[in-house]
Parts: sequence; structure tokens; C-alpha cells
Amino acid sequence: MKLIIKNGHVISPADNLNDVCDIVVQDNKILKIGKNLKEIADNTIDAKDKIVMPGIVDMHVHLREPGREDKETVSSGTLAAIAGGVTTVVSMPNTLIPIDSIENIKLLKGIIEKKAQANVFICAAITKERAGRELTDIMKFKKEGVVAISDDGASVDSAEVMLKALKKAKDAKLVIICHSEDKFLSASGVVNLGFTSTKMGLRGISKESEYKRVKRDIDLAEKINASLHITHVSCLESVEIIAKAKKKGVAVTADTTPHYFALSEEAVWGYDPNLKMNPPLRTKDDVLAIREALKQGVIDAIASDHAPHTENEKEIEFERAEFGVIGLETELSCAITYLVDEKILDMSELVKKMAINPAKILGINRGTLGVGRPADIIVVSKDKEWVVKKNSFHSKSKNSAFLGKNLKGVVECTILGGKIAYVNTNSHK
Repeated sequence: MKLIIKNGHVISPADNLNDVCDIVVQDNKILKIGKNLKEIADNTIDAKDKIVMPGIVDMHVHLREPGREDKETVSSGTLAAIAGGVTTVVSMPNTLIPIDSIENIKLLKGIIEKKAQANVFICAAITKERAGRELTDIMKFKKEGVVAISDDGASVDSAEVMLKALKKAKDAKLVIICHSEDKFLSASGVVNLGFTSTKMGLRGISKESEYKRVKRDIDLAEKINASLHITHVSCLESVEIIAKAKKKGVAVTADTTPHYFALSEEAVWGYDPNLKMNPPLRTKDDVLAIREALKQGVIDAIASDHAPHTENEKEIEFERAEFGVIGLETELSCAITYLVDEKILDMSELVKKMAINPAKILGINRGTLGVGRPADIIVVSKDKEWVVKKNSFHSKSKNSAFLGKNLKGVVECTILGGKIAYVNTNSHK
């Protein structure tokens, strides 16, 4: 099976590609890249006036299976992924049946093999039941094909346990993805502590609850020369701590999500539970700091933290609603709208943040368009606009922070393993 993508503006900085050219795909690999290629193919995609780039690698996705298939499944979540240009997702372990044992990893692998419509890699738990007390068998997890470990949704409160985890992960050559939250300091809050929590009459979540835990985990990693990854960075102080650690040579990487570079705490003043997430939306100064950190390379990656919830968990009183928003189908458009259009990043830099760097951090063979590499490719109309509506989502859940927003950037086609996996038939009008 041979496929050719013609006349697209191909962007893959890892391969020094930023020009109009053609890509030939055979079987599941990239066979050739060049100008005006004369190839007979089974399928031809005309990408004139469009961007052709590696499929997005999203290193923070909640697929909810096994256990909460009413919110999302591997099948529905990966369909949402390919519709959003995401060809590779990392499934987080805080499922109802936690991914904290070889048996549960095998259970999830079986579901992935049968139902996944995109590449799915597994992130397993650091501690049993994600309770922060007893370490899981990290070395065995590595042998089972796990690409990262995290107690996401919870931080490991014990510094002693976290240090042991960092040592084990270093030996196993696995990255630890740190959810940075001191629950004693976040104290059952629901919005950003300060003017917003006072105005809304709700309990606040301090920035301190995030950045103090960021600092502790980085200090522990530095102590034993281990690497770690800080996820969903939301505030200026965390950025400053990560920047200082990088300058010192600590092997720390970080990601943020579209809601932290696109929206500030003012967005939540209307008590819309679709804007409730943890960490919460922060101040305008924090948004500017996140954008600058992306620009300067302090924050290495963009992920969605796709967190689907049912309507009866979201469409209730703000304080009672679940934390989290979906993001697989909007993350690329948000990045184009709020970063590229506003000249924070160019498209090459965006490809680094959304494909190349996440793949490097995870140590997986994805995120580039090199000859011989897996043919995971997306074709994007960068300047086409669309309005985010509930009925446009492929995800089972509709709890988006961007409902009603006008965004730029439409995924026209997703190629997965050399085959056309998704074609946009929606006009997005």
C-alpha cells in the first residue's frame, strides 16, 4: 500500500524540514520526502496550502478505561485523538482500576490491542493504589513496555517514598511524571486563591501548593542525579523554579496545557464547572509567564490533560463538580490560536512542543517525519476557523473549557501507521 501527500508545507524541525514538498508512504513507514516526486500510489492526498506535520504526541491523557467507560473508553478517546491530530497518547494510571500491577497493565494492554484507534502507550502508577505509601514494581513495569510512571491526580507526599521512586525509575530508565500538589496546602480548594476565591465565595487553591511540591521533587531528583517531568505547570513561581533547575543542569522537563496559556482566572467568574480544573486557572501574570516559558524553552511540551467527565458530574454546582476538562480535539487549534497567531511560537517551534519533545521525553520512536520513521502524519488548514460546539466532539464527554470559542486550525486528515485514519468531513462552521 503506497500513499503520497502532495504539495503540502512540510514542517518537521527534527528532520530540517520547513518547505513545500511531497511525502511518500509505503506500508507503515515514510519512504521518501522531496519536491515534485513522480510516484504511482494507491492513494494521493493534495495538501496544497496546508501544513503537513508529525502527528501530535500527547503525554497526558485520561482514557478512563478500565472502570469508567461512561466517561470515556480507549476507543472513543483515541477517536477523539485522531480527530484532533493526536496520533500518540499516553494513558494515565488513575483509572477506577488503577494501573498499579502487572495484571492491570496486561488488562489495559488487551483493551488497547482490541480497541485503540491511535497509538496508546501506558503510564503506570508510582505507588500501589496511588496511595503514596508502597512502591509498585517499577523495573517489571519497564519490561512490560510502560513508558512512564505517575501517581497523577495525586502527588507522593512522603519525600522518602518519592526519593526511592526516583532511584528505581533512574535504574529502570523510566521518566516520572509529577503531579505537583501539596494537598495540605491546596486544602480542598476549587479555584485560584486570592481575588477570585474571595469574589466567588469559594475555597481557594494556593500557587504555593503547586510550586513548593515542584521544588521538593526537583531537589530530590538533583540529589541523586535523576530525571523527572513536571506536568500541567500553571504558575509563574513553578516556571522560575524549573528555569533555575535547568540552568543548574538538573534533568527536569515540563509540560503545560492549553487552558493555562489561553485562559486566566477571570474566565471562571461565571461559575461554569467546565472551567474547573486542578491546578485551577491562575492570574493573567501567570498566563504571560507560561507563554514566555514556552517561548524560552523552560516548558518543553504541550499536553492536553484530557479529563472527560459525564454531564451529571459537571453540570452541577461549581463546588461539587469534578475537576478537569477535555482537550484532545482542541489542543492543536488552541496552540495555533493563542501561541502561533500571537507570535509566541512559530509552527516549527509548535511541532517541537507537541510532537518532537514529548516523544524524546518518553523515549519513544514518534514525533518526526524522517525517512524510515513511522508514518504518523497530519494535514492541517492552519488559518481555517471553527467554533467549538458540544456536538462537534468525538469524545464521550463534552466538558471543554473552550465551548463557544472561535479557534483557528483544522485537522483535515490524520494518517496513522501509513493508513488514512481520519478525514474531516465537518465544515467546522
